[in-house]
Amino acid sequence: MNAGLDNARVSDDFGFRHVFVPPGPGHAKAPPLLLLHGTGGDERDLLPLAARLAPGAAILSPRGNVSENGMPRFFRRLAEGVFDEADLRAQTQALARFISEACAAYGLARPVAVGFSNGANIAASLLWLAPDSLAGAALWRVMRPLPEAPATPLTGKPVLILAGAADPLIPAARSQELATALGEAGAAVTLEILPAGHGLTPADLDITARFLGPLI
Repeated sequence: MNAGLDNARVSDDFGFRHVFVPPGPGHAKAPPLLLLHGTGGDERDLLPLAARLAPGAAILSPRGNVSENGMPRFFRRLAEGVFDEADLRAQTQALARFISEACAAYGLARPVAVGFSNGANIAASLLWLAPDSLAGAALWRVMRPLPEAPATPLTGKPVLILAGAADPLIPAARSQELATALGEAGAAVTLEILPAGHGLTPADLDITARFLGPLI
C-alpha cells in the first residue's frame, strides 16, 4: 500500500490546493509522484491509482487553478485542442514554483509527473519550459504543448506516452508528434498506442507501473 491516504494532508500552500501523502517505509529518498488531473478533476482524482502505480511513493497532487465552466484545469484553452499559449506558459511557471517550494518544504526529491489529458499537457509543458522540475513523466492522452523546440536538452529524461488509437479528443498522431519532439531534444521516450479511446484502461496502469518501477 502507499503511505496511506488516511495520512493525506490537504493544503493551500505554495499557490495550489493540493494533497500531500508522505512516503512509505524505504521510500523517503525516492522521487514522489506528481499527479496531474484532467479537465474537471481535482486534487483527489488520481489518488486511488497511486498505490497500483508506485506502492509506497510519496504523492503531490495539486488542483489546477483555472476554471472552465466550473471545471478545474491547469491552463486555459481557446477551443478543443487549441491552447491559450500565454496562459499555458504562465501556469507552467506557477506549477514549477509549486513543485520547487512543495518539495523543499516536504523534504522530497524531484517528482515524476503522472498526468492525464489536461494534466499530461501541462506536464509536457514543464518538459518544454522547466524540465529540471521533473525527474521524468508518464503522460496519458497528451499532445505537443508548444510549437517551438524544448528550451533545453532533455538528455536521457525518461518519458512514457500512452495514446488511444480511437481517442476522439487527442488523436494518436498528436501524441506521436510530441514523442518525436521530445526524442529530438534527447529524452528517452517510450510511446505506446493502445486499443482505447480517451479514457484510461487497465493496460495504461500496468504499462505505467512497469515504467515507474525503476524510477521510484
